[in-house]
Amino acid sequence: MEIKPTSIEGLLIIEPRVFKDDRGEFFESFNQVIFDKATDGKYHFVQDNQSISKKNVLRGLHFQKPPYAQGKLVRVIQGSVLDVAVDIRKDSITYGQYVSIELSAKNNKQFFIPPGFAHGFIALENDTIFAYKCTNYYAPNYEGTIRWNDPLLNIDWRNESCLVSEKDKIGLDFCNFVSDF
Repeated sequence: MEIKPTSIEGLLIIEPRVFKDDRGEFFESFNQVIFDKATDGKYHFVQDNQSISKKNVLRGLHFQKPPYAQGKLVRVIQGSVLDVAVDIRKDSITYGQYVSIELSAKNNKQFFIPPGFAHGFIALENDTIFAYKCTNYYAPNYEGTIRWNDPLLNIDWRNESCLVSEKDKIGLDFCNFVSDF
């Protein structure tokens, strides 16, 4: 398993070693010891979630406020997504900047997003299965949403005909957002 930093501190790309032969393939999708070395043992996962999305479904940009802030380790089991994490840590030099990465069942890449980031993704294929491990439990009263197509963030979703929930359509404009991080 190889863990690579991104252009924004804290965001990590995890690439497992995949063993392929004529029977199929095998890889270790998570190893706590290796993950602890990369994150100084700061994170412990307590909840796993999974969604299935049609092509062009966009979910995000979501986060949970302290004390229920969540870190997420995300991956795609079937299909593919463009995954995006936006830095919402107000004292960060990369505040308001984002990293995007394509995650797919073919490339087996994973993306670690620590607390202090808004997160979203768009499904690039029908029946995309997206799985994520969370460092805190879901707390609906502490949930926040930033508008996915906010012009200040200028995220390139590679698509203009996204299917978005009503909740995500009315997310906060980034210029009006006050970070708790």
